[in-house]
Amino acid sequence: MAKTKDFELALVAKKMMEDLFNVKKGETVVLTADTGTDMDIVEGFAKAAYAAGAKPMVIRVAQPRGEGQEAMPDLPSKAMTGALLGADVWIEFNSKFILYSDIWETTLKENKNLRYLIVYDATIDQLSQIVNKVDVNLMGNLLGKINVMLKKASTIRVTSERGTDFTFELDPKHNIDLDDGNYHTAKENGFGTLPGYINICPKFDTMEGSIIFDELMEVGMLTDTHCEFKMKKGKIVDFIGGEKAQVMKVFVEGFEDENMFKISHMMISLNPGVRKLTGSVVIDERIYGGIDLGFGHTSPIDVPPLGQLAKSHFDGMLEKTSIWIDDIQITETGMVIHPELAPLADALLEYADNQ
Repeated sequence: MAKTKDFELALVAKKMMEDLFNVKKGETVVLTADTGTDMDIVEGFAKAAYAAGAKPMVIRVAQPRGEGQEAMPDLPSKAMTGALLGADVWIEFNSKFILYSDIWETTLKENKNLRYLIVYDATIDQLSQIVNKVDVNLMGNLLGKINVMLKKASTIRVTSERGTDFTFELDPKHNIDLDDGNYHTAKENGFGTLPGYINICPKFDTMEGSIIFDELMEVGMLTDTHCEFKMKKGKIVDFIGGEKAQVMKVFVEGFEDENMFKISHMMISLNPGVRKLTGSVVIDERIYGGIDLGFGHTSPIDVPPLGQLAKSHFDGMLEKTSIWIDDIQITETGMVIHPELAPLADALLEYADNQ
């Protein structure tokens, strides 16, 4: 019997295996999942890997109690780590992510040739939206130019029409990671995600100002209510707003971990297939012209040598942001305005509109 969206799944899985990962004959492709994962998607990717000449292996476990390091007590960690250390490609489809767990840290530290990608719980439609609407070369050129600017810069400022206004300093020892959709080779820092952003880890203890979110992982969409984090020296010092702000306060305090209050990373998001918030984190953290902010655990891979250890990690999104790198403005209310970047951004949007 035919499965829903099976043609669309076949297209996006083929593109990712053959074009984005450039899977070669004889390579081992490990696909991890849990009991909350849509296994039709995993099966589609396994078939595409096999058709490309690779040797697919699917590992499915019971959905753990939490994400990242919180998941470890429920996972067969020794067996999973052993399998992943022998993989050429690892795609994580887990509905409760393994990212930032000991399994993930060990695998990426020791398997230097691994090409890793976290898909999380993306649907077929979301994968099509995020992957098929991106010109990888244009995205790579755009993010590459922003990367050059960031490596020369010392400060970032972000504002939004809803009242967000914060700044932080950059640390040249922290890794800057960009994801343009090219997963042909293992990354220096090992971390691969669906395309459309460049990720920055601020200099610790330097973020100052106010963040007024449009969406947060724990409470969902916030466009009709106020949820503000007041930041001082890189740490949340107050939760301002109504019921959802108080829910976030209880959520973060519940970890009993000071590092859960601390900023982890900021993503400048530019996927042209995502133009508005949807309520799904896997989509919305790539919203064109917005940012994603992460709090809590930060991997030593991103911030060597120790990272920022925390019990978990959570993210929040803002749309239509204005961003300055030092004193140079690159976006204004969600549109790229920098004269060198704007032509690439416009071409990227045009490509997405024509798909």
